[in-house]
Amino acid sequence: MSPRSGALPPARTLQTGSGRLSYMISGRGPSILLFSGAGVSMAGWRPLYPAIERLGTVFAWNRFGMQGSDAPAARQDGALVLGALREMLAHTRVQPPYVLVAHSLGGLYANLFARRYPQEVSGVLLLEATHPDDRGVLRKHENQLVRAPGRVLELPQRLFQRNVHAELQSVDRLAREVVTAGPFPAVPLRVVTGGLTPRAWMLSPGAIGAKRAHQQELARLSPMGQQVIAHKSGHFPQLTEPDLVLDVLGELVEACATGVQRAAGLNLVRVIAGSTRNPSGRSTLAAMDPGSSPG
Repeated sequence: MSPRSGALPPARTLQTGSGRLSYMISGRGPSILLFSGAGVSMAGWRPLYPAIERLGTVFAWNRFGMQGSDAPAARQDGALVLGALREMLAHTRVQPPYVLVAHSLGGLYANLFARRYPQEVSGVLLLEATHPDDRGVLRKHENQLVRAPGRVLELPQRLFQRNVHAELQSVDRLAREVVTAGPFPAVPLRVVTGGLTPRAWMLSPGAIGAKRAHQQELARLSPMGQQVIAHKSGHFPQLTEPDLVLDVLGELVEACATGVQRAAGLNLVRVIAGSTRNPSGRSTLAAMDPGSSPG
């Protein structure tokens, strides 16, 4: 599926201590940081533009191995990736507190950022985000993961294959960094999970069940966590249901600013340290207990 048309801001480059990185900044208001999935460039956020710019100052960047950024020259662990990111934020004067928005493997980097710099994070939105215990599935399906961005974004593999390989080679170390980094902050947290079942060539039935359970665990990281099931989406809700993602992000930004968790037209179900909700006509309510699984 091709992402819908959206005008992206101009890309810029910055020479960091770890290499040159491509980035873009636009909008005005609270700082919103976009963490892409492995092999997905800034263009993967295109369907959210320009509407996302009305929610805040939006910063996105291409990690090493992606278009406009240098090839990965070292282990792509959390320390290197977040170190380069923080260097860029300081240079561009994008100030905390930050709302972190992360897709897929980018979720591990955002998870680590929130734990290492909790005083700089006001809220987190995870889109089909990787759980630390998903790393075995990621390595096992590397070939499929390399093909997926090309199919979805209609790009040749040469543009992102080095990024995917380098980041998957470091995923064990990154997962260890996350689980040893300290507690996740008690901030507003939203977890958007695709409701469509992955095709058999992508994940086994056992892996699908584990992934669903892990998505619920992510929503429980914060006592202010909520899960949203995007029934029309698979692994790329920002492409298939951008309006839903924008609605959830808008509500999250409001919750961060006011401290009130509410959204017009949304039915909320409270459970221990998390909830699952139903944006009208786009998600199905599901109980977030250990025995349930969304989608």
